[in-house]
Amino acid sequence: MTENDRRITVRFGGASSGSGPLTLGQDNMVRCIRRDRPEQINKESVWPVPEGTTLPAALDALRALVERHDSLRTVFPPGPAPDGFPERQEVRAEGEFTVTVLDADGLGDTGLDLLADRSGRADVAVPFELASGIRLRFTLLADADLVRRLVVTVCHAGADGAATTLLLQDWIALAAGRELPPVTARTPLEVAALEHSDQGRRRTAASLRHWEKALATAPQAVFADSRITGPPEGLATVVLRSRAAAADLAAAAQRTGASPSVVLLAAFSALVAQRAGRSELVFAALSANRQRAVMADHVGTLAQDALLVLDTGTADLDQLIGRTKAASLAGYWHSTLDSAKVWQLIEDVAHLRGARFTRHVVVNDLSLTIPELMSDARPAPVADPELTWLPDQPLGVRVMLNVLRAVDCLEFVLLACPQVLDRAETERFARALTAVLEAAARGPVPLSALPALTGLRPAARTGDWHRIDNCWIDLDAVRGLVADALGAAATAVDVAGGRITARIATADPAVTPLTAHLAVVAALPGRDTAMAPHHYTVHALQAAPAAGARDAGVRDGQPPAGPPAWESLPVTGEGTGRSPEIAAAHPGLV
Repeated sequence: MTENDRRITVRFGGASSGSGPLTLGQDNMVRCIRRDRPEQINKESVWPVPEGTTLPAALDALRALVERHDSLRTVFPPGPAPDGFPERQEVRAEGEFTVTVLDADGLGDTGLDLLADRSGRADVAVPFELASGIRLRFTLLADADLVRRLVVTVCHAGADGAATTLLLQDWIALAAGRELPPVTARTPLEVAALEHSDQGRRRTAASLRHWEKALATAPQAVFADSRITGPPEGLATVVLRSRAAAADLAAAAQRTGASPSVVLLAAFSALVAQRAGRSELVFAALSANRQRAVMADHVGTLAQDALLVLDTGTADLDQLIGRTKAASLAGYWHSTLDSAKVWQLIEDVAHLRGARFTRHVVVNDLSLTIPELMSDARPAPVADPELTWLPDQPLGVRVMLNVLRAVDCLEFVLLACPQVLDRAETERFARALTAVLEAAARGPVPLSALPALTGLRPAARTGDWHRIDNCWIDLDAVRGLVADALGAAATAVDVAGGRITARIATADPAVTPLTAHLAVVAALPGRDTAMAPHHYTVHALQAAPAAGARDAGVRDGQPPAGPPAWESLPVTGEGTGRSPEIAAAHPGLV
């Protein structure tokens, strides 16, 4: 070890090495890392430090931690493709990493916590280099030779939330000088080998079929109403803690025979459905593969979504709890995914269906992965419930529920886009969740009673709205989508019999139903209330069009008096615009 301006280089060596294909989880997270901002992917946390841990002991423990787990020493060299996307993982036996040491001389617990928080927030915005280094960054807060806090930033390609908990537990044992037994969990290389086996490929194929069925029939957007005006904005973030709600959750779980996780998810889904103004929901559940016992102690990343489709149209919450359990099991079982194929599937479904899946609702139950010692170390709530607002989060979802603790004290983080829930509604939603649990502890809760119980404002659809292919569609939004995507001299969009039709007037001979549809589908992201037409008719202009003319035919540069004038324009192409090749690849969607 060498020290330079309180940055200490630690050498590691003697551990295992090897190379092989990426795991499905690694592949998924590498794609996310290359696409999203670091603060959306990296995760930071403050780990407790055993009393009396010296700086040399802490550095020795960190070195042992890195040597112990292959995933921390795994790099992803650029692949041969033009975009350099990695094809393989390499586990390096030897190397070095740098530990930052911050002077915490004389700081009390409050000062230490503030310094640790500032350090973590700054470090989480710094990207990890995938082709080199280790998958963690460490910052020690030290008072002279005594370590008081450890701030850890985790690269999601190296460890997910559950794996981070396992690493934390190892750190505490190593820093306290305890011996740990050899690692028996599957390494990332072993997981990759299993996923590439015949059994693994069959499981992945079954998962893809589950996703295809859900994407083909479920609503493409949970929230579709007049308040949705564009992509998600900064999400308001509130933490709720309540001992009373934990007792109610336990009572409801015991009464219904369901797990606390399922009860909480059912109550959350009921509230989402009430706000969305629809009974059928589709949402993503994170940490899905951790439900498999064989992977429970894997240190790596299994970060893949479970896609849950849930019909909340039941008489009471008890019935919804039963449906939630079945939907969860189906989603978790089918969450072993080839992310490249899933993204291609999403693109293909958007092309054929004309509506793009948007991950509006996300749940992440971390209650079984956060050690009790961390939860117990937190001060007791000062009120019941206790609500604490955090800085807004830049996430591309509409509503997200992170469950941190469910036993003794319910603790969750609710994040909400202001187009769905404003700040006051976000607080009302959080409190409503505890109110539903309180009622569920006593007996079945009629879902018809939720509005009076929660006070949440349901969806309002003012204007020309239609329910088409299980999606709520604003026809004005469709007209804007088509006009903006095509830039044609004139467009006319109508709906009849559950089908959207579009007429296009253009002087460009290259415009066909296929090119028009491709342009419209490409413009769908961020337009959650719109859908591409099911049928296109392309008309030729006889002269240059008037600039900006829309929703009418054009002849000699002048818009005609009314719709019949479209019939005077020659038709150069007519059809669905769907690619025969994509349709042939998904016969069940045509």
